[in-house]
Amino acid sequence: MKAAADSVSGRESGPRRLAGGGAKMAAGGGAAAESRRRRWRETALGVLLQLLLWAAPAEQMEEYLKREHSLAKPYQGVGSSSSSLWELMGNAMVMTQFVRLTPDVQSKQGAVWNRVPCYLRDWEMQVHFKIHGQGKKNLNGDGFAIWYTKDRMQPGPVFGSKDNFLGLGVFVDTYPNEEKQQERVFPYVSAMVSNGSLAYDHDRDGRPTELGGCTAMVRNLNHDTFLVIRYVKRRLTILLDIDGKHEWRDCIDIPGVRFPRGYYFGVSSVTGDLSDNHDIISLKLYQLTVERTPEEEQRDKEVFLPIVENMKLPGMEAPLEPLSGLALFLIVFFSLVALVFAIVIGIIVYNKWQEQSRKHFY
Repeated sequence: MKAAADSVSGRESGPRRLAGGGAKMAAGGGAAAESRRRRWRETALGVLLQLLLWAAPAEQMEEYLKREHSLAKPYQGVGSSSSSLWELMGNAMVMTQFVRLTPDVQSKQGAVWNRVPCYLRDWEMQVHFKIHGQGKKNLNGDGFAIWYTKDRMQPGPVFGSKDNFLGLGVFVDTYPNEEKQQERVFPYVSAMVSNGSLAYDHDRDGRPTELGGCTAMVRNLNHDTFLVIRYVKRRLTILLDIDGKHEWRDCIDIPGVRFPRGYYFGVSSVTGDLSDNHDIISLKLYQLTVERTPEEEQRDKEVFLPIVENMKLPGMEAPLEPLSGLALFLIVFFSLVALVFAIVIGIIVYNKWQEQSRKHFY
């Protein structure tokens, strides 16, 4: 025990001796040792500064928690008070530690929706969730969806919410419906942006309208699982922290996404022949404040329908550019010439027909 204590004492006193032991050194070696320490400190400081530069984000960003769009314990008034900022739908229920969208029972659906429309330009939604149940691997379902849409509190076939929605849907899909697909491992996270004309294809797990996705093994885990949706400067990013390492990993990164403001946040879930508990522990929305150049301000004009610039959505074809005055004049001129030509040809043909008719008569 004494030896151990001496060892600990030696470790604790070592740094102090290094910091202030120069006065006790021999006169001949003190200057050299001090020079070595100075060089070491300068090198360490340089490395630290370099690491800080590497770790610094490309642009400065500040975040502020927006409580009117956030859901967290103790879920005061949710589901029981008309003054609550969140409203339950279907089989969803409030528990002490979470909001359960669906229990581990067949043919259930539930949702929780924010009552307050969101007018933020840049935001980040952090979702703390848990999916668990008695079903074995690939015998569980169906998953849940996170919404930022124009309409709220409308049940439907897409993870418990309406189809042909306007806005964003992020799907945590735990059951593969497409039997022959071999490219994906489920559970799978995907994202879809719709202008109201797109339908979610259940039989193909939403593949025709998917913007991107990744595998996410999120069932029956003993540690916390998180998903982040970040929308900054027309860029949609989805990150996951599901491995218990407190590290975010990339899942989806799509530029050129534009949402109207004033949409609603919500989360919904559904079970079918297979089931799971789908629990939401918290939803935390942060307002992100970022600087924009005049050019970026010009590009980020308000839109009235969701748009993905690098993806064609039905009903959202780009409008034709207006014709110039010269082009319009030429079109009208040649149209009139063609019309006159057609009339002349018609008169000639008619006269020939009349002449032939008179010859046959005589």
